[in-house]
Amino acid sequence: MAYDLGAVVPLSASVTDGSGAPANSGTMTLTITLPDDTAVTVDPVTPTATGSYAYSYTTTQPGRHMVRWLGTGANPFALADVFDVRDQAPVAIVSLADAKAQLNETDDVDDAELRGFITGASLAVERELGRIVARRAFTERRTANAGRVLLSNVPVLAVTSAVSADGATTWTADDLDVDTDSGLVTAKPGAAPLAGDIDFTTTAGMRIVSDDYQLATLIIVQHLWETQRGRGGAVFGGSQEPEYMSGRGFALPRRALELLDTTLPGVA
Repeated sequence: MAYDLGAVVPLSASVTDGSGAPANSGTMTLTITLPDDTAVTVDPVTPTATGSYAYSYTTTQPGRHMVRWLGTGANPFALADVFDVRDQAPVAIVSLADAKAQLNETDDVDDAELRGFITGASLAVERELGRIVARRAFTERRTANAGRVLLSNVPVLAVTSAVSADGATTWTADDLDVDTDSGLVTAKPGAAPLAGDIDFTTTAGMRIVSDDYQLATLIIVQHLWETQRGRGGAVFGGSQEPEYMSGRGFALPRRALELLDTTLPGVA
């Protein structure tokens, strides 16, 4: 599961001696490497009980964090792990409340895990559509060709900034013509032409998410949720659809693909 930016991550390690009984290391050090490659080091970490070490880390950056516990001296110990921190804008086509309603979940015990499923299903829907649905910011470097740039993430809602890679030229939103649907960007008359490598910061996604896209996302969430909890596969001759489709894998049910209006295997 991923944590929200600013959340507290509980980190722990358990040490045993050669016989398997809880035991303290001579000295325990915890190192957390942040996404920007800086590190937070806690040295030493004091055991909370014999062989038990814990530390609560308050997140400050989105992205992948690497964790390393290292015990030296008596009862040497080493443990490496990772955790992820979400950006402030989650990738979510549907809300947590809607997903819980789809699953008939009434408590909040699985909320953190379920949010990960929502993100995974949302990204799967976007891959199928070839478009961004959940509105969020993107930063990318593109190379101008004949004064034009084709942005990767569409539909484009706004171009926040455009700066040449060498920092010499800056284009404002008023300097640019942006085709929202295709992502084609050109400079307006009177503005500096687009040339070379340019760093763009944009917002992409849909201002209004259609009901069929939301329902498809909910169906994928439900399918993945039930599958990982051990629900059985298709019953031959029964009404439940097969879990596997040639060329599609196991993750995307046919009924979700039909809602997204993507081409199905064997369908012209």
